[in-house]
Amino acid sequence: MNKKTALITGGASGIGKITAYKLAEKGYQLVINFRNSESEARTLATHLNKVYGINVITIQGDVADKDDCIRIINQSLSVFSTIDVLIHNAGPYIHERKKLTEYSLEEWNYLISGNLSAVFYLTKLIIPSMRNRKWGRIITMGFDRVETAPGWIHRSAFAAAKTGLASLTRTIAMEEAENGITANMVCPGDIVSEWKEKNISDSIHSSGEAAPVGRPGTGEDIARVVSFLIEDNSGFITGSIIPVTGGMDVLNKVNRVKID
Repeated sequence: MNKKTALITGGASGIGKITAYKLAEKGYQLVINFRNSESEARTLATHLNKVYGINVITIQGDVADKDDCIRIINQSLSVFSTIDVLIHNAGPYIHERKKLTEYSLEEWNYLISGNLSAVFYLTKLIIPSMRNRKWGRIITMGFDRVETAPGWIHRSAFAAAKTGLASLTRTIAMEEAENGITANMVCPGDIVSEWKEKNISDSIHSSGEAAPVGRPGTGEDIARVVSFLIEDNSGFITGSIIPVTGGMDVLNKVNRVKID
């Protein structure tokens, strides 16, 4: 029986990296996509190959670029016979707080392309072969309450792209259900950078800011959900938007505006 292969965009660091570990534990062959983190990607690939004995390749590419998406898929399929799982973890984000009118046209287009159009580019290329095998898993990433199309102050482009992606994810799920392909969105809560590559055990006795459940969220919290959704027996779960927030009302926290 051939091993399944998963493509993780933005897989060299953060939540993508810890998700790679979870899938490696399951025996998946992996394609680790990165944009700038070549050293981190290669180190990760070498380590996963050594520890888990799986075949791992790294491919540079900016998912906001259509041609790069095509190249990523072509290079993946030149090594592996299939791409069975797509985890679209990469998501351009601008940390600077600014209103819609302050975004440049280039910034707006880049955020929309990287967070929304990229999923169209990639799934258009891999769904036909998934249909042939009558099996496939597509995972996208959102944010808390994305399915309600909420406003997110100072994050207009990112919020618009992810809201559109929520609808696209559900549409893919409906269109491809008959082909054994599922599509689901996982929505991380307020997981800060220092916790994105940590395990749940690291957070149990943390004295840092905690969610209502009593501890910070970690990358493992997200990776465990992704790992569950791609299992064979998870085929009944599709078109779902799953918040993993520890009970925190994330948008209510970030949308508070200080009035001078």
